[in-house]
Amino acid sequence: MKAITHIPTEPLETDRQTIVETYELRKVYRTGFWMNQKMVSLQGCTLQVFQGETFGLLGPNGAGKTTLLKTLLGIVKPTAGRGLLLGKPLGDRATKQRVGYLPENAYFYNYLTGWEFLQYAAGLLQVPKAVQRQRIPQLLELVGLEQSAARKKQLRQYSKGMLQRIGVAQALINDPEVVFLDEPMSGLDPLGRYQIREIILSLKAQGKTIFFNSHVLSDVEKICDRVAILARGELLCIGSLQELLGNADRYLVKIQGGKPEVLSQWIPDLVFQDNHWKGHLKGNTRDFMASLELMGAQLVGMNLSRPSLEEFFVQQLRERGIHTSQ
Repeated sequence: MKAITHIPTEPLETDRQTIVETYELRKVYRTGFWMNQKMVSLQGCTLQVFQGETFGLLGPNGAGKTTLLKTLLGIVKPTAGRGLLLGKPLGDRATKQRVGYLPENAYFYNYLTGWEFLQYAAGLLQVPKAVQRQRIPQLLELVGLEQSAARKKQLRQYSKGMLQRIGVAQALINDPEVVFLDEPMSGLDPLGRYQIREIILSLKAQGKTIFFNSHVLSDVEKICDRVAILARGELLCIGSLQELLGNADRYLVKIQGGKPEVLSQWIPDLVFQDNHWKGHLKGNTRDFMASLELMGAQLVGMNLSRPSLEEFFVQQLRERGIHTSQ
């Protein structure tokens, strides 16, 4: 499998509006009793996220995913490099009115009801009362929380999945242009993950730009337009699933007999192994089968060869000597 490891060192030229843009972003923390030790959390991160895109940032624990997200939000200041969020420098106060954010370990005032919590969040963002009365019921319906339960039940009585959903609702209370979600599916059961995934898909249908961190790769594969893999603070690869994994209809074929000079026209990576010709088919399968018949060759096997995102992810880490259990 050929890995795509090119990371742009300059912003890409495109007609699409850029929502997030970073160039050579770097973050170094000082640690130790005398603060004389350095820990590099981000190094040379250059990426772009476009309007209406669902962008997934993947990486093992400690990769720097949360640091990158907090840097984009202006919560953490970069040591070097530059970036823009909604066309403004990172940390711009006015931009925060246009952004929604759900932290990985969100703190909730557990004595409030879901409805009261959303009112509180709306007040912090100066959402007018008249708008709150319309938006809060809409958001509760979006995240699948009954209004009656949200009005009466305190957050301390919510399940993990319910807390994640009310957290998503507060991230949307100001009708943001871009939504940042830090591990939104972490710790959820399959039903909870499904519900959060459906919420993200509904936001995508509304044209929202979504940037989220996750290590639940099967969910990422279903909903993201593009993904990036971050490890040890470094971006290993960025691209669409087709760019990273290959076409969904790419086939690995095994042939017995035939003429190699003809087969190589259909199978560019043709090799002879275990008394068979093997390689990945390029071209129309029906025409390929017809050429085999003309050659008197026999098709022994034909299987889809596109790897899963999880397989690709593990391979990228292993090629760089990174243990996936870290």
